[in-house]
Amino acid sequence: MSQSNTQTLKAYGSGSYLASDVTVLLDIVDKQTVADVPVAQKEALIQSGQRHYSDMLTLEQAPTAMHEQLYQQALEAGTDRTATDITDLAYTLHHIFDKKVDREQPLILVSLVRAGLPIGVLLQRALADTDSDYHLPSIHFGVSIIRDRGLDAVALQMILDAYPNSPIVFVDGWTGKGAIYQELAHSLEVFSDPSHPNFTNIFHQGKGVIPLLTLADPAGVAWLAASAEDWLIPSGLLNSTVSGLISRSLYTQPQSGLHRSVLYDNLVQADHSLSFVERIDSTRQQLSLSPTLLPTFEQPRYQTADLIARLATNYDIRNRNRIKPTIAEATRAILRRDPEHILLATADHPDTVLLRHLCTERDIATSVLGDKILPYQAITLIKQRNKDR
Repeated sequence: MSQSNTQTLKAYGSGSYLASDVTVLLDIVDKQTVADVPVAQKEALIQSGQRHYSDMLTLEQAPTAMHEQLYQQALEAGTDRTATDITDLAYTLHHIFDKKVDREQPLILVSLVRAGLPIGVLLQRALADTDSDYHLPSIHFGVSIIRDRGLDAVALQMILDAYPNSPIVFVDGWTGKGAIYQELAHSLEVFSDPSHPNFTNIFHQGKGVIPLLTLADPAGVAWLAASAEDWLIPSGLLNSTVSGLISRSLYTQPQSGLHRSVLYDNLVQADHSLSFVERIDSTRQQLSLSPTLLPTFEQPRYQTADLIARLATNYDIRNRNRIKPTIAEATRAILRRDPEHILLATADHPDTVLLRHLCTERDIATSVLGDKILPYQAITLIKQRNKDR
């Protein structure tokens, strides 16, 4: 392990998390230097092909009082499940890597910014718990991944240079259609030749096995997941204020350095990042049930691919990026994009309260389709702004 390489990594921050929780490999830029693009304008630019979504931001505002209230309700309802899922994931990682890592060659958790960050921090804390049955030496990084543009290759290489003998596991919050999995798999193709010096860092579970871990995996693409259900993960209801105050990442050409991000230091008073982690972690430490060893999958199952194809046909959608499945993605799309229609499995599911409230507030059409959209509880369809996209 190179001392100079590890010192370079330590020069980066952790957002509003503790330094021991994560190192976020992003270049933080002043939000005053980023164009604040209104949602409707951003949507038109994206769909017309004039701009990629990772070239611009709509700067976040503090959540409304209703949004805060519904987050707290989701946290109350989902704390035990989240803590149990994190325990099972940590226990399974311990089972797989206990004889393969040590303090000099720790397991490397690479969270995909942003939804992966809270889950990665919780896993890092669980694995660091020396009083548990699943303690494991690990280091946690946050790295940007952008649809159509891939994983930040500069950030990944920095990690490989610092920890050349450590296995890497990629962490995300949930899967929707499996698009990020595909982006990750494409980005890792460069390491797929067994003669590549970093082959075993990435493909430690076998050639072609992408080591993606998620809390929930409705799409059926993760190597390891706590469940395949679409449920209301509390951290899925908020954006930067549960993700270390870090914005969605902005693309940077590899030759110019790391992907960029804004730190929303103006939202400190609304930040739940540490309180969320501390609540879940405290609950994890008090669980009485024994952990469960979870299954792993060598290849994606794409269990919702046919459903997405039917939706694209039924709603005449050529660009499937306009389809945002899962409660978390459907809700985030209402907050960040320009939605046209919301599809629900049931009219009154407790996990879609915020989503339905936002639909009422913004007069967005909803349809209840029952088991036709299961396993998803909710899907947002983005408004078409360009007839060719």
